[in-house]
Amino acid sequence: MMLKGTGASDGIGIGKALKLTDQPIVYEDVKVADPAAEKERLHAAVQVFCEKNEARAKQMDASGADGEILRGHIAMLSDPYMLSQMNEQIDRGTCAEKAVDTVCDMFIAAFQATDDAFTQQRAVDVTDIKKELQKLLLGIEEVHLDHLPPDTVLIVEELTPSMTAEIDRAHVSGIVTERGGRTSHAAILSRSLKIPAVLGVANALAQISSGEELIVDGNAGEVYTDIDETMRAHFAAAQKRFAEKTALEEKYRGKPTATKDGISKKLYANIGSPKDLEAVLAGDAEGVGLFRTEFLFLDRSSMPTEEEQFEAYRTVAAGMRGREVVIRTLDVGGDKDIPYLNLKKEENPFMGFRAVRYCLANSDVYKAQLRAILRASAYGNVAVMVPLVTRVDEICAVRALVKELQGELREKNIPYKEDLKVGVMMETPAACMIADLLAEHADFFSIGTNDLTGYVMAADRGNADVSYLYSPLDPAVLRAIQHIIGAAAKKGIPCGMCGEAAADLHMLPMLVAFGLEEFSVNPSSVLSVRRALAALDSVSCTAVAKKVLSLETEQEVRACLSDLQTEN
Repeated sequence: MMLKGTGASDGIGIGKALKLTDQPIVYEDVKVADPAAEKERLHAAVQVFCEKNEARAKQMDASGADGEILRGHIAMLSDPYMLSQMNEQIDRGTCAEKAVDTVCDMFIAAFQATDDAFTQQRAVDVTDIKKELQKLLLGIEEVHLDHLPPDTVLIVEELTPSMTAEIDRAHVSGIVTERGGRTSHAAILSRSLKIPAVLGVANALAQISSGEELIVDGNAGEVYTDIDETMRAHFAAAQKRFAEKTALEEKYRGKPTATKDGISKKLYANIGSPKDLEAVLAGDAEGVGLFRTEFLFLDRSSMPTEEEQFEAYRTVAAGMRGREVVIRTLDVGGDKDIPYLNLKKEENPFMGFRAVRYCLANSDVYKAQLRAILRASAYGNVAVMVPLVTRVDEICAVRALVKELQGELREKNIPYKEDLKVGVMMETPAACMIADLLAEHADFFSIGTNDLTGYVMAADRGNADVSYLYSPLDPAVLRAIQHIIGAAAKKGIPCGMCGEAAADLHMLPMLVAFGLEEFSVNPSSVLSVRRALAALDSVSCTAVAKKVLSLETEQEVRACLSDLQTEN
């Protein structure tokens, strides 16, 4: 039997299933007589939580995983706003367990209501925090994963960062979950630990028996049961080939990124906070093509100060040691619950008052961010990218603000980069249609294929009924990408890509043929993309593109590009 999910961490895992199910959290919701004592009990549990997770984070750092994810949990729970909300609940006579339930569920609902995968991940983080904190309050023993038998395949409803911290990497050959996708923390952690993982397998716990031998194909997103000798031999060979492929990719560490016929490319990484800097450097990226700044504004009760922002941007700018860092300005809207920004709830926030629209209408917020970026530009090679541009006057307004702020800093003798580049994140059909006009005012383009695909196809990838439409390989999306790159080339400005498609090996021949200059990917994908680009030449890619652009359906395009990759 083959179970289908999402391939989240490449590789082949062969081993025996170990099913992990959460112990039910049951407590008596009683009115407390002594709120002060109850708050003391809560605060003691919070302290244990923080100490425990800092120790886990250090353990993850030592194993090569991203311990900062757990430090993010500590920061979230330590935030005065979240803790004060729990204290208020207890002051009303609520027990600590119920206070944790109520406040965490409020945050979970807010994060789940967004259209942004990065923000939705916060809901998983808060769920993890809630469960662990309640277990501490109730004295429920945690399941330990640090002493597992060799070749264990973990089967869980959802892999949480706290679980991952305990994993005995040497003995876990694969991970299968019922929930999660490629952008989830489960996926990020699996990739950093180099454990093959298939996420989002429906009813995995019910369909798989404990102790059953499984094959986990993290590339194809498939899990096999009922293994026979022929199948075992086939996947063992595939496992060996993957190990060899990984070893070959390592040979490209430190090498310049270029095609077989010597056309140089830039290979950058996407990050969500300064904590990702270590992964960028370890991954051998040549710069940062997308530095998301929303982390500074989320999970807190007040606006980040200009100094806080400056320190975050300066840390990355200086840490990249002269390599380019493209900072995307604030991309928030009505789908994110940030009370102090006074964002209105919207029926369709995906097309609402967000990103550059919000920023230009709230100049105090925007000026503080732009000033912080300008100041940080004195410490490295910084550029600014503006999200959700649909009109020329938006990029012109941003450039005018930058010029105004440069004048202010000059008067105060505060250093900044004089020739700061201001670019456009090309992610809307409107931007695509007026790419030639935007190119007159932008210093560079960066294609955000995640949103561009959704907008072009009018399909929400989170909606199962229309997710089949969401593909960057659709002829409509490919033509949009080609048009944007062409408009940039005609004007003579650089064009990059910071969406997931930039790391899609099927897409690379098309992107080379279109003339894409910069690829910004997950840090863990840098070496595989560099190796793949080195095997391509512009003549062959142009021939492939000509054939693909004559096809009419996404299925035909995918089959054509898959056949090409198999041949190579």
